[in-house]
Amino acid sequence: MENISAIVMAAGKDSRMKSKKSKFAQMLYGKPVIQRTIEAIQKAGVSDIYVVVGEDQEEIQGILHDDVKYIYQEKCLGSGHAIMQSADYLKKMQGKVVIINGNKPLVRPQTIEDLVKEAVSEGNSATVLTGMIENPYGYGRVIRKGSTLTEVVEEQDASEEQRKIHEVNAGVYCFDVKALSDIICKLTANSMGLYWLTDVIKMMATEGKKIATLVVEDKSEILSANTKAQLEVLARILRMRINQQHLENGVTIEDSQTTYIYDDVEIGVDTVIHPNTTIKSGVVIGEDCDIGPNAYIREGCKLANKVKVGSFVEIKKAVIAEGSKVPHLSYMGDCEIGTKCNIGCGTITCNYDGKNKFKTKIGDHCFIGSNTNLVAPVTLGDESFVAAGSTITQDIPAHGFGIARERQTVKENWKKKEQK
Repeated sequence: MENISAIVMAAGKDSRMKSKKSKFAQMLYGKPVIQRTIEAIQKAGVSDIYVVVGEDQEEIQGILHDDVKYIYQEKCLGSGHAIMQSADYLKKMQGKVVIINGNKPLVRPQTIEDLVKEAVSEGNSATVLTGMIENPYGYGRVIRKGSTLTEVVEEQDASEEQRKIHEVNAGVYCFDVKALSDIICKLTANSMGLYWLTDVIKMMATEGKKIATLVVEDKSEILSANTKAQLEVLARILRMRINQQHLENGVTIEDSQTTYIYDDVEIGVDTVIHPNTTIKSGVVIGEDCDIGPNAYIREGCKLANKVKVGSFVEIKKAVIAEGSKVPHLSYMGDCEIGTKCNIGCGTITCNYDGKNKFKTKIGDHCFIGSNTNLVAPVTLGDESFVAAGSTITQDIPAHGFGIARERQTVKENWKKKEQK
């Protein structure tokens, strides 16, 4: 979006997380909280992003790197103070600026887009994202005169009557850059010595500026990540969001409660996901596949159409061609498997020698017997066959048969000899 910038507030300290890491650096369903917030802004089309950081600057920079610009807030004296530290940067901006708390990882890109569109089309000085929640404790309450927003009152400053209000501030705003620049320098500290950004709303309203709200439909978008318990709730919501999207795209998920599909996974129509299955970020699965139960598909995997990954199977950086099957109790890592192969129960690729990872390549129409160890690097040609119980350390040519086990020896009457 042109002439749209964003400022993300990520300098505040919070002891409620009970962690050595800040709340912004906590992992939430595979990604740090602050990364999810930034990605939502980027997906909304905003690329000019500033992050206000404090003493955890190195930690946050280690997550976001050079994808954003940084503003340092030496003393954390509230959200308003964070924007006061941004005053010089505001002077360089044009149009509108989105301001968001860094621990809002569930806000959707579409919601940010809608907030900006509302602000631009209506010419608002400030547009505030709000939501209706049953238990508003801890949130700033939205105060209206008729239908017009007049101020946002923080929990500790609210009267008993105001605390009964269920419309709350979501911590996401879109300001006109010039209007914000003109007024932020007038912000004063409250009785605790803190500067609240929400006081800017009241100041603008008093000056007759145009203030509006956008009420978010999905109230989960306004949830914050402040405690471990809240992180667990947010992870459950994210998981169900992702699962629901795959269901709507034609994937069969037998039990969403026990299915963990992470971000940026592609799954084709009519693929069936059985219970207790985990599919990590970036995995690509074709159509008409059968996955699980109790399967673990890790990063870097690509499964073509009609592939089966069965019960208690783990695959990692595996490329599996159409119609191949890994039915049960196997580990296939750093490997390529051709079309219509059958990988027997208990087969593993021995891909790591303690220092380096090596690849296993299996051709088309291969049959791997149960309890086979494939010691990489090793290549099996098309239509090759491996006897059950083998440890394969050498390549097998096309149409070849590999057997690598000691010849069976039977000692008759062995037990009787022991008992003498």
